[in-house]
Amino acid sequence: MTVIDFSAFIGRLATASGETILPFFRTSLSIDDKSKTREFDPVTEADRAAEAVMRRLIKASFPQHGIVGEEFGNEREDADYVWVLDPIDGTKSFIGGFPIWGTLIALLHKGTPVYGMMHQPFIGERFSGDNGSANYKGPSGERRLQVRRCASLSEATTYTTSPLLMNERDRAIFGRIEQGARLSRYGGDCYSYCMLAAGHVDLVVETELKPYDIAALIPIVTGAGGVVTTWEGKPAQGGGRIVAAGDARVHEEALKLLNG
Repeated sequence: MTVIDFSAFIGRLATASGETILPFFRTSLSIDDKSKTREFDPVTEADRAAEAVMRRLIKASFPQHGIVGEEFGNEREDADYVWVLDPIDGTKSFIGGFPIWGTLIALLHKGTPVYGMMHQPFIGERFSGDNGSANYKGPSGERRLQVRRCASLSEATTYTTSPLLMNERDRAIFGRIEQGARLSRYGGDCYSYCMLAAGHVDLVVETELKPYDIAALIPIVTGAGGVVTTWEGKPAQGGGRIVAAGDARVHEEALKLLNG
């Protein structure tokens, strides 16, 4: 089977998760804190219910596949095909009633992300990619995604979810990026990477990401012509400190600053 065989099924996962999540959005839902430290790490009934729905569908259709999920852990993660699920990336925006969140669905083949989708059911947007191409489907129709050219960091718009999520050392290093960029903005979670793929953002810099935070976004960004690595320039699917750029020149410049 090729990744093309899975595209319709991934659409089913997105639809099922969206139908599960939407009744909870902008309601008085209960919120738990998963954090064992002072950093607030919320999880809701919607997160758990959506991941449970996707897991049931995967197990029923592809019982030999592995699953890595934010809420219910890992199963058969050594399988050739592994699904990586984040039911709501951007839970803090979700509980605040802002629609800057999405469901992330990735398919890995032998450890490499080969297909990814970000689904935002409230707005009705889907961003998908297979490393070779990337596509958008939403209220404005359907189109191919393409990053924009940007010659240098001094011309770039850069995003991070929040520098407060970084440790003190990484926050200071990130300050070099902010000083060099034309515009630096906060927020976005998964949407920042999708806006980069769509040609509206030039650079995204993050730290402390888990595999389920980034795996689905890699095929989208690379499919649109962008670059995603760790700060050290290594493959990014394992998470950690991540830098994504629409133009290789900006990516190279950012790596020099982050490692300087």
